[in-house]
Amino acid sequence: MARRKQAAVKILDEPEALQVLGHPLRVQILEALREPASAAMVARRVGQPRQKVNYHIKELEEAGLVRATGERRTGNFIETLHQSVARTFVVAPHVAWGDPRRVEAMAEQHSLRQLVVLGGRLQRDAAALLDRAAFDGEEIASASVEAEVHFEDEADRAAFMRDYLKALKMLLDRYGAKEGAPYRAILTTYPADEARE
Repeated sequence: MARRKQAAVKILDEPEALQVLGHPLRVQILEALREPASAAMVARRVGQPRQKVNYHIKELEEAGLVRATGERRTGNFIETLHQSVARTFVVAPHVAWGDPRRVEAMAEQHSLRQLVVLGGRLQRDAAALLDRAAFDGEEIASASVEAEVHFEDEADRAAFMRDYLKALKMLLDRYGAKEGAPYRAILTTYPADEARE
């Protein structure tokens, strides 16, 4: 059986996948299957009967969250090894959007759509980095900057954006073309009060 590479992060963007993960034992099983394991091995890790764990592994496999990766012989038995399809899972925000007006607003407002897309990317990237720190023992060099600014009127806000982009261009011109380890820089601005709500 050819082994496929495990993804760092899988975005859960279908309600069915969330429904499958509604059972707390299945979340524990996914964590136990970060590395290939049999149902018996997982059962010992989570403290549940093998038959029960095997049932939940099959449900996770049907939902596309777990896959068979090989076999191992234990005495006269051959056990199937399973592994989660990703090291971590992140829920896409739009899965919980029942009102189509959100999608319409995103289609009409490009900057707002980009903010939502960046938020999802930040969530995905942060989860992958957290896994590297938690499970691989890496020290992750990261920084974040948050500041609240106030604008008296539209002209004030437009002037801020011009200065903001000018300063950003200078930094990107200075550091963007350099050789070395790549880092992602995301700077955003949005109304603080609405975001808090």
